[in-house]
Amino acid sequence: MRGDGDGWVFASDGSRRWGRHGAAGLLLRAPGPSGHATVLLQHRAGWSHHGGTWALPGGAIDSHESPAGAAVREAGEEAGIAGESLTVRGERVTWTEDSGWSYTTVVADAAAQLDTVPNGESTELRWVAEDDVESLPLHPSFAESWPALRSVPVRAVLGPDVDEVPPRTVDLGERGFGWIVAVVTTDRVEETVDASRAAEPAVGTTVVITADESVRRAVSPALAAEL
Repeated sequence: MRGDGDGWVFASDGSRRWGRHGAAGLLLRAPGPSGHATVLLQHRAGWSHHGGTWALPGGAIDSHESPAGAAVREAGEEAGIAGESLTVRGERVTWTEDSGWSYTTVVADAAAQLDTVPNGESTELRWVAEDDVESLPLHPSFAESWPALRSVPVRAVLGPDVDEVPPRTVDLGERGFGWIVAVVTTDRVEETVDASRAAEPAVGTTVVITADESVRRAVSPALAAEL
């Protein structure tokens, strides 16, 4: 079904972008076999814009939708991903035009690599290790935004109200996004949850995971992530 966002927007140089109200795509992460971060990529059909390249499931935002709502809907239409199987962690405006058009990348994660069902806009859907993304022929806009979207390894210190947390994406604000590779529990026991990082030097970024406001006030807001 066509929404009211479908249509081209033209920039002053004559270039065009899809989505009368802008567009959004879903960057969905899930742990791979060893716990490392993988992302769901779409091999775009040959007839589409920059067909044959790899990018994110996504499309036009309808007038009544938020970018997150549009991105999750498009992932359902193009990849068969159910919205209830993922959790949105943050979003970034990753492209803007002088016409007012913008593209928002919505970042989410799932507990495991989900099964996918491609529609006619995809020749393939694939879970790709983050370290391997740049080895693929990427859509030019996605290639430009990818360095700011890929995750950095993070050690999570769990607050007293949290028993355990699976590998997951953490929104680090201006510092981008993190992927939890190790968890420190309240009794200071550390568990590695990403075996691919086990032999690496100490992780440089630490966040406190808690829903307890008193704990959040006791640490720097930049280091506190709410569940």
